[in-house]
Amino acid sequence: MTAIGIALRYFRNEILVLPTRLIAVLFVLLLIFLPLLTRDMYILRILSIAAIFSIYAASWDLLSGYVGQVNFGHAFFFGVAAYTTALLNLRLGLSPLITIPLGGIASVLVGLLVGIPCLRLKGPYLGLATLAFPIMLTGIIFAFPEFFGGELGISGIARLASSRLNEYYIVVILMLVLCYIMWKITDSKIGIIFHAIREDEIAVRASGINTTKYKLLAFCLSGFFAGIAGGLFTHFLRVAGPPMLAVLMSFQAIIWSIFGGIVTIYGAVVGVFILFPALEFLRAAAEYRMLIFALIVLLVLRFMPQGITAFFRDKLERECPRCKVRNAITRKECRVCFSGMK
Repeated sequence: MTAIGIALRYFRNEILVLPTRLIAVLFVLLLIFLPLLTRDMYILRILSIAAIFSIYAASWDLLSGYVGQVNFGHAFFFGVAAYTTALLNLRLGLSPLITIPLGGIASVLVGLLVGIPCLRLKGPYLGLATLAFPIMLTGIIFAFPEFFGGELGISGIARLASSRLNEYYIVVILMLVLCYIMWKITDSKIGIIFHAIREDEIAVRASGINTTKYKLLAFCLSGFFAGIAGGLFTHFLRVAGPPMLAVLMSFQAIIWSIFGGIVTIYGAVVGVFILFPALEFLRAAAEYRMLIFALIVLLVLRFMPQGITAFFRDKLERECPRCKVRNAITRKECRVCFSGMK
């Protein structure tokens, strides 16, 4: 069988069987071929930033959604990587190919810095503790304006690529790859342990698993992916400033993830690609922009409390009562065990 035949068979047997998978594939194809449909640089810019924020929001879901480590200061990872990337590029002249990974590594280190003192905290206490870190870093930035740029931040950073189109493809491809990696992590043995820690940490510890190690791992992984997003954002906008550490920046990740559907990874991506462009296009209604945005979020959370992805997934698919495999809503029998669908 040829490679094309194998691909067609996989598409028929694995993609077409579930509407949500087909929608995901169409979404990916739309992102890849969109520049062939439009060369509007404004639209490409909005979608590029949405792709960067998708990595950022998904990294929050990896930590807070799957492990249950409530993080109200996720912008700390984003901001640390942004400033690290900017300083390495501006002071040492390093290429974005080097500064962005180094920014991610810097976020891993601060992930340990945040994770170690917060290990014994839970719930709102953990959330408040994590919220303190970006505030402290903002204070340090303002205390040394000659090095960090103060309120104006650091500007004059090298571009991510030579053209807006190249930047678009870089961030979109990285978003697809990194979000897929995060999803695979949550679908692995590590993801199962993360999920178990969120549900009952005492039981997990009693079974002989070192929960401290896995929570630190979650902080580091989340910090790394958020750091990559921060580095991309810095080179894309060519500036690193205090707004990247603002409280609003942290809460945006939470809103995007919960809106799209928490504990999914892909829900965060959906939330960003709906809410971020919507907020930009609402600039036409300047006085009512935030009011309309808030109403959209409130209405979705009121009628779709599990998030927009879970709502439409349940409308398009249902779970087999016997083998628990998801099937299209139109099927009369399960595609795996062939038992009747109620």
